[in-house]
Amino acid sequence: MKLSDLKIGERGTISFFTDVEMSVKLMEMGCLPGEVVEVERFAPFGDPIAIRVSGYQLCLRKSEASMIIIE
Repeated sequence: MKLSDLKIGERGTISFFTDVEMSVKLMEMGCLPGEVVEVERFAPFGDPIAIRVSGYQLCLRKSEASMIIIE
């Protein structure tokens, strides 16, 4: 399942990334494999997505969130 498929309040554990180049950027922002992420809110038109990871809030574009595969 992709992170972009979760609904508000749902959690998942990051498993891997589908894009190698984007994975470096995401890992620098704290999205590491094994980290638990929770969707906190969506912007009015659904993009970007606010998630909680590593104890802080991070906003990602829906296209970036779709590259994160969760368990």
